[in-house]
Amino acid sequence: MSQNTHHIAILGAGTIGLSMVALHLRRPDTKVTIYDPREDFTTQLRNQLPSFLENTKTTQDEDQDPISHLLSTSRLNIATSLREAVQNATIIQEQSPEKTDSKQSLWKEVSQYANPNAHLWSSSSGIPVSAQSEKSPTDVAERLVVAHPFNPPHIMPLVEIVPGPRTKAERVEFVKSYFETVPGPKCSSKNLDQTRTEPVQHYRPIILRKEVPGFVGNRLAFALLREASYLVGEGVISAQDLDSLVTASLGPRWAGSGVFESYHAGGGEGGIGAFLQKLAPTVQDVWGQLGQIDILTDAQRAAEGENAVQREKWRAEVVRQTEEAYGPEVSADVRANKERMLRDVLELQKQ
Repeated sequence: MSQNTHHIAILGAGTIGLSMVALHLRRPDTKVTIYDPREDFTTQLRNQLPSFLENTKTTQDEDQDPISHLLSTSRLNIATSLREAVQNATIIQEQSPEKTDSKQSLWKEVSQYANPNAHLWSSSSGIPVSAQSEKSPTDVAERLVVAHPFNPPHIMPLVEIVPGPRTKAERVEFVKSYFETVPGPKCSSKNLDQTRTEPVQHYRPIILRKEVPGFVGNRLAFALLREASYLVGEGVISAQDLDSLVTASLGPRWAGSGVFESYHAGGGEGGIGAFLQKLAPTVQDVWGQLGQIDILTDAQRAAEGENAVQREKWRAEVVRQTEEAYGPEVSADVRANKERMLRDVLELQKQ
């Protein structure tokens, strides 16, 4: 009998897809089949996946290529067609382009080849199940759940579970229990407590009670992004200083307490109720003046011409200042350092 309880098909091998492969492989009872139609897919897999596997034991031989070992032991498989990828899978997780029609077509095709009992998960960052399953058989809508990870999934603990109106309750509970038992990444800092031996749950899946565009995590993040872009575009603050403000105040506070707990503590005696009562005039004054800015698609920009430039003046300023502060691209060294910092912050949260 196979020791792999879960056979996971990953559809789409971009950064999120490869990070999800590493996440799933942390469980000793899984094997993963990955499929991507791009011609350079295998090269990208070999180049990028090893950096995500640092906490996944793949071989006793430290000199052996981890990807080759995973392939030789069939814990990792590369499919040459969607049918091959999904036909024996118990869990099918898609990371296809963030387009509704693309996801509709994908699930319709998956339903032709997949086991009728397979769990269907979408990593979409904003397209709800009701839209994705619109053109699929009824049983797809009953099995499909959005399991939206935060980037990078092999490190970040949050998984937003968003069922559709026809998703069966047992499917929702399954995805929640699955992620709750996935081991987390190792801590990188020697200054943190490395003596704890008891397992601590790393992934924190949360279930949304209803569908909403963008779900919750991205709605909060995009609300902050909009106001930050407005303030930089209006010349109130520089992009670099705004980042410093966040990392020196809101970031550390929210990493330990979150929004409501922070303001509950800030209210002193009477908690958040007292806070909202005392600061109501200030809060309302700020809420009433929050920036209203537009972000346009390429097609809209082309159609509107000069008017589009005026509507998006903030965009040019944000891009210019951000690139001046951090360079046109984030280097591999900087990215690795930020990931180490993330791991340490998450480890501190567990203490």
